[in-house]
Amino acid sequence: MLERHELEAFLTLGDELHFGRTAELLGVSTGRISQTIKKLERRVGTPLFVRTSRSVRLTPVGARLHEELRPAHRRILAALEQATAAGRGMLGTLRVGFASPWGGALLTAAADAFLARHPGCEITLREIPLDAGTRPVEDGELDLQYATFPVAVPGLTTGPVLIREDRVLLVPAGHALARRPSVGLEDLAGQTLVTSGADHPRAWREAHYPTRTPSGAPVGHGPSAATWEELLSLVAAGRGVSPGAARGARYHPRPGIAYVPFHDAPPLEYGLVWPTAAESALVRAFVETAVGVPAGSGTAPGPR
Repeated sequence: MLERHELEAFLTLGDELHFGRTAELLGVSTGRISQTIKKLERRVGTPLFVRTSRSVRLTPVGARLHEELRPAHRRILAALEQATAAGRGMLGTLRVGFASPWGGALLTAAADAFLARHPGCEITLREIPLDAGTRPVEDGELDLQYATFPVAVPGLTTGPVLIREDRVLLVPAGHALARRPSVGLEDLAGQTLVTSGADHPRAWREAHYPTRTPSGAPVGHGPSAATWEELLSLVAAGRGVSPGAARGARYHPRPGIAYVPFHDAPPLEYGLVWPTAAESALVRAFVETAVGVPAGSGTAPGPR
């Protein structure tokens, strides 16, 4: 039977054709590699390498054996990796949701990085309606969801902040506020807000679509939108204004909409949420990977 150290020594020497480099790669002495190969050749009954003072090359028998053993060795290593991953809970599929392409961009980058580290896993990315809130992850349709904070829903765990983004106010191009260099939260007094739907906790709605300004002046609420295209169309048509994120101007430049910065609103914060009861090593690993993804990989132009 071929022992593992013999297999690795033979395959590595067959790749490198240099005893010194082979020994260095395997972390043993050159003499140990030479002894291992000689022992293997005695077992096979024929030389596997031709050695001279200047070169090392495979014999025809050695070349054929190397060619046949290499794919088998790869399968053995892959099986060991999968067994190790399974033991650590690192096998399976994660369903991850987002409400817009820019959120999807960040998750795609995170999925690519995650799968490079855990090739035995699968990531399914799914776009969800803008007005769905966190219902898909609450109902078990998703394992993780990219959401806008704050999320304070019983049974959901909130991960670390992945992105912070300055807020802007989306207004029709002909609106009086469109000509301002910036706006404040008090400028929402008397305005009608186009919102992203009612299927959100009250605290979330107040954080993104307040009903009153900080001084207590009322803020009107008008139509709601299920998608970003609906929201943008409603604003452009003069049906109201809508708070959003600064990069919206890059994702959705429209002649009929102006993006006016807020000078006193706190930044928007985005991250992942998941069912507390279903937390796993796989979920934790994906969250850790997402934390390491550069913020420029995807940011959202509004409160979703």
